[in-house]
Amino acid sequence: MPNGLPNLNDLTVFLVTCETKNFSQAGRQLHLSQPAISQTINNLEKHFEAKLFIRQGRSIYLTEIGQALRPMAMELISAARRMEESVFSLQGEVVGEFEIGCSTASGKYLLPNLIARFRRIFPLVRINVLVTSRHRVINKLLSGEIGMGISSRRIDHRELEYKDFFSDEVILIAPAGHPWVDFHRIYPDDLLDEPMILREESAGTFEVLKNGLLEHDISLDMLKVAMSLGNAEAIEIAVEEGLGVAFISRLAASRGLELGRIVEVQVEGMHLLRNIFLARNKKFPATRAQSEFWNFVLQSQENLIKQIKGTAAQPVEY
Repeated sequence: MPNGLPNLNDLTVFLVTCETKNFSQAGRQLHLSQPAISQTINNLEKHFEAKLFIRQGRSIYLTEIGQALRPMAMELISAARRMEESVFSLQGEVVGEFEIGCSTASGKYLLPNLIARFRRIFPLVRINVLVTSRHRVINKLLSGEIGMGISSRRIDHRELEYKDFFSDEVILIAPAGHPWVDFHRIYPDDLLDEPMILREESAGTFEVLKNGLLEHDISLDMLKVAMSLGNAEAIEIAVEEGLGVAFISRLAASRGLELGRIVEVQVEGMHLLRNIFLARNKKFPATRAQSEFWNFVLQSQENLIKQIKGTAAQPVEY
């Protein structure tokens, strides 16, 4: 039986390595060298007298013992953070660190402003944003790996709690100088004549567009699809370059519209909206920092939307 308990920093290295499945990537994320990551894992394996990972070339996989350790390590680190935050809270300070998962283009544009305003009130709180797929956000919420998530779809689950975050408008954009600019408004059937740039099928804007077109008896296979791209920024650039027209979040289009590189085109009878939700897992006790941010979001939605609409938004970087 080993003496003492494992170091919390070592367990953090272990969890990041579990996530990345690669020592080098874990090192980059933690700002440590690859040998330092390897040494830390070796020390943990010596401490537990068991292999935690199976190494196959550059890839690594959790052993059965490693799989069992992972949720316990997460729980231990979470408890340590709550302990630290509770002590500071008793002294009147709100401190802590947590992660928000974000799977929507509009969330990427709203969060920087929101977090900046929150940290003016609570400067000792650090919030990290993970931009990833909707599926991964939900999985990380359910496992307790992230404190909150922003998603365009509500997944019914007894552990998840949702609040309305933002109503996102999806608009049609065309390159500056496009013939549609002179008309200001087109009919849905006109969409069949132009090359269209789409998001990938798993994106929320794809679903909204699909349903909006069906209301006008238009299916996606009737469109002249020029290409599909994985994020709104890439689509906006493609439209700027004249490769086609596209439907994207108004927030994602705001800078291009302001600079005159793209234009908004109204479509008769089509007003596309999607609701964005803030979610958290009720199973895991919220820290004070998380509770303060949750309440801050709900109290500041109206002012935030006004401020965002009045300026060109900046996205969260990957």
